[in-house]
Amino acid sequence: MAYRLSVRLLTLLTVAMGIVQTSAAPAPQQEVAVEPPSLDRPLIFDSSTRGSGGTKIPGPKFRVVPLRGFSYPYALAFLPDGGILVTERAGRLRIVRDGKLDPQPVAGIPEVVNTRQRGMNDLALHPRFAENHWIYFTYYKPVAGTTNARATLARARYDEGHGLSDVRDIFSTDSVVSGPSAAKIAFGGDGKIYLAIGIPIPRVANDTVSADVNDAQAPNSYYGKVLRLNDDGSAPKDNPFSGRPGYKPEIYALGIRNAMGLYIHPDTSELWETENGPQGGDEINIIKAGKNYGWPVISYGRAYTGEVSGGTGPASAQPVAPNMEQPWLFWAPSISTAAITFYTGNRFPAWKGNIFVGGLVGTQLQRIVLSPTNGLPIRRQPMLTELQQRIREVKQGPDGLLYLLTDEEAGALLRIEPLDAAP
Repeated sequence: MAYRLSVRLLTLLTVAMGIVQTSAAPAPQQEVAVEPPSLDRPLIFDSSTRGSGGTKIPGPKFRVVPLRGFSYPYALAFLPDGGILVTERAGRLRIVRDGKLDPQPVAGIPEVVNTRQRGMNDLALHPRFAENHWIYFTYYKPVAGTTNARATLARARYDEGHGLSDVRDIFSTDSVVSGPSAAKIAFGGDGKIYLAIGIPIPRVANDTVSADVNDAQAPNSYYGKVLRLNDDGSAPKDNPFSGRPGYKPEIYALGIRNAMGLYIHPDTSELWETENGPQGGDEINIIKAGKNYGWPVISYGRAYTGEVSGGTGPASAQPVAPNMEQPWLFWAPSISTAAITFYTGNRFPAWKGNIFVGGLVGTQLQRIVLSPTNGLPIRRQPMLTELQQRIREVKQGPDGLLYLLTDEEAGALLRIEPLDAAP
């Protein structure tokens, strides 16, 4: 800025003095692309930021410790003995022990469709895993002779050194999806499985069999919904639409575009969800039984064509409608929200009670600071943007540290630890 001002001042002076300049004007400065730091070693970051008035808000310095060797990792789960299970979208389950990735995937995963962002998705341990060794994972099950797939929830028994056994599908959609769709799971405090299945876009041309955007409002479709299941995949009898004609008994909430994160709040037991909007309009919702979250009728985003009713939703120019819920928080422009977690640990006291959300297109970990008086968001801080990595997963580990997965072909598991922790 100082350089540009000085050049402008010199130009004005020469004109005023009648001096004729024969030399060429300075060439405009070009932006230089900044290469992201390599994830082949630990990296140091400072979470200090600036307030609205430019005042510095101090934050802890932290170290990012990477573990490479993954390909499009999607979700992780912590084992009681300290190991970490990681899913990869192509249909692999990996195990990390003592900070090292086993080069051999865990055997027993069924065939998956790995196209258009479908594949192997989420992972969770049964609340009584120590007793029954059950793990649950979601994947897109291929339909023979097509590129279509069924969103599927599977259960298996995991034993260290023996891979998976008793692998079986306990829930699968009765219709198929041809476009991008996510399948996220979380165990609630009631012991039930909450399964969100996305339906983000219209069906492709000449496709009359797969689900499309309007299924999010259709009570006889599983797509665009949050489902509530028993641990064997059956529908609980106390679900909000149980016994109601025309409704799938597994439905817990509807009007969901494409849920990318499910999280059970540790204090309130509420089900929190992150959701990708269309062009803008990413959301955080608190999912409640029987509620309609609006897609594809309303959204704070807009169709990719820029038009209302442009085919990719929303149908209404207004972001509100009767009997449809408003998001707890939304992003415009979008960061393509991914997983969500509340930080409750003691390793980062300054972050306690903050929400952390992964950003895919936004290539960031976003920290959301909440008001201590009413619990509403008062500040959002993009973090790790220097890495230029799509952040797919974020979870707090039993050790009070944060663990991330980068959604990249050369993906990595990132551990975030205080700078004063032993390297």
